[in-house]
Amino acid sequence: MPGDIAHALGQLGDRRIWSVILLTAALTALALAGLVWVGATLLAWLLPDTLSLPFIGAVDLSGGWVAWLSGLPFLVLSAVLVAPVALAVMSLFLERIADAVEARHYPGLPPARGLPVAAALREAVRFLGLVVVVNLAALVVYVVSAVFAPLVFWAVNGFLLGREYYQLVAARRLGLAGADALRRRHRGEIWLTGALLAVPLTVPVLNLFVPVIGVAAFTHQFHRHRMRGAE
Repeated sequence: MPGDIAHALGQLGDRRIWSVILLTAALTALALAGLVWVGATLLAWLLPDTLSLPFIGAVDLSGGWVAWLSGLPFLVLSAVLVAPVALAVMSLFLERIADAVEARHYPGLPPARGLPVAAALREAVRFLGLVVVVNLAALVVYVVSAVFAPLVFWAVNGFLLGREYYQLVAARRLGLAGADALRRRHRGEIWLTGALLAVPLTVPVLNLFVPVIGVAAFTHQFHRHRMRGAE
């Protein structure tokens, strides 16, 4: 497992890898900015023009300061969701990373069949929904037991990271059914790899690199498992 991650880190200087990192970061920032704008606009629209408070009286809510305050909760939410959103966005460009890894480390392979664009988009949307819902649900655990919050975060996101990325990498060559069968045979190792990769997800800026490193690492892991099964 550490070897798969080390191989992935060793390819970070690849121009094709960097193009995906920059694209993922830009789309993640755009998605989160959209969340803040839509949420603040909706909340400002729902609030009345004036609000009557005990001992204070009528408060004018029609000023621009209300829009700024309305955006604060969604700004905090976007900080929580930056890692999950980056993970989901990366799944749209997964094939680019896997192709770059295979071109350098497994040059004798025939071209991968890949996934249809519609299927890849469907998987990305499904993954985004799953990651966001699971992480929002995990917030309850974070609040109740702050001591175990990092462990829960790493365990949950490690499972999601491994399940999605390994499955999609393998599906490029085995199809969804074959990928699912191979993933189930190695689910313990895949989960541990995902948990290791989930640790830097809690570090700002560094968390934008994790999805790319994860795809590269799981590409190596997939080929290692496949070659082991062929022996």
